[in-house]
Amino acid sequence: MPLRTSRSRRARLSVLTAGTASLALLATACGGSGTGSSAAPDNFDYLSVTENTTVKTTLGSLSKGACKTANDALPLKVETVPQASLDQKLQLLAGQDALPVQFAAGNAPALTQQLAKSGKVADLEAKLTELGVRDQLEPAAVSTIKALYGGELQVLPYEYNIEGIFYNKELFEKNGLKVPGTWDELVAAAAKLESKGVQPFSASGQQGWPLTRLISGYLYRSLGPDALQKVADGKAKLTDPEYVKAAEEVAALGEKGYFGKGVGSIDYDTAMNQFLTGEAAMLYMGSWALANISDDEQNKIGAENTGFMPFPAVSGGKGSVDQYPSNVGLGITLASKSFDQKTGDWVSCIAKNYGSTALEDHGSISGFKVNTEVQDANEVTTQVRDTISASKQNVLWFEALFSTKATTLSQQNAAGLVSGSTSPEQFMQTVQDALAAP
Repeated sequence: MPLRTSRSRRARLSVLTAGTASLALLATACGGSGTGSSAAPDNFDYLSVTENTTVKTTLGSLSKGACKTANDALPLKVETVPQASLDQKLQLLAGQDALPVQFAAGNAPALTQQLAKSGKVADLEAKLTELGVRDQLEPAAVSTIKALYGGELQVLPYEYNIEGIFYNKELFEKNGLKVPGTWDELVAAAAKLESKGVQPFSASGQQGWPLTRLISGYLYRSLGPDALQKVADGKAKLTDPEYVKAAEEVAALGEKGYFGKGVGSIDYDTAMNQFLTGEAAMLYMGSWALANISDDEQNKIGAENTGFMPFPAVSGGKGSVDQYPSNVGLGITLASKSFDQKTGDWVSCIAKNYGSTALEDHGSISGFKVNTEVQDANEVTTQVRDTISASKQNVLWFEALFSTKATTLSQQNAAGLVSGSTSPEQFMQTVQDALAAP
């Protein structure tokens, strides 16, 4: 089955890696706690972003198939806006008490939380439970949503990604390597590959986040799943010795040349290509890369030679290897005002059928359970799906709880960290200062 291109996947990922938009909500937009008079909607209105075509296309397929009855009663109607304009559009509609039935949540979780606080977003935990479909959400996806949205289930997981290390099975076998279970074993494997003339890791220093993900991975394994929440809560600082340690470990990989030459100028496509053509043995990436891996034109090493492993454990650490960094893309939520029986019928149908339809038609993994037999493109896709289903507690990424300024500085300075132009202490101090800024 055809899978979406890496470009569309990266457009979705940009929501998570490029920082978030301003949250200057007008008092009129979210004032008070009322939701306005209830009004039965004429359509199942869905406000989407132009950059994401998968959700609206999948909903369109459902409207003609499994959800035709719901659609006949409440026809699907889709409107799109550029992602950069989404927050402003939502604020305007909220101020007019005219939010659509279903809409792409704001670029930052704080916007949706503000709308929910003012009573404009439906209580999805209660609604899904009332409809009897709460169990159709994968526990790992729910864990991720609640970590982002202050412990509340405020969006639906129309997409779901976990992150880990993809590796070249053939190169590992040729060099007598087993899948590393600990950070020390990973470093030792990288050293052996380097000694054999094989570049251990491929990463985009130009984007930065593939490198900072390694820092957060180390932090979660060494300090536990609440490591970065403590920073967000002011209970710890990135400049604390145990946090600087994580930056030191990642910097050491760069110092030893394990990312190859000129990592700071490597863009996303080049990093992906280095791995898929066998130039590098490992690539830290999210499950959106399955689209590239399943594309025979891109993947010259072959999907059958592509493996996936969790970020390894840190000896003596408080974290667990089954706590995968994860995200739900740009979440989708529903307005409280228009959530009536017909809307409920749509939501019930989506919960039961979206997972299968998205996977079968688009090769897209969502946070909904897959209730039909769907033939995966390859073994590694099956492995990732099984991992998602088995996962109970997931963690976030390095910048997930950062301000826009801190996110930008983190990603801009990541290449310097691994190239040696920025020390681990300087890197963490720069980001911490940005977090502390008003």
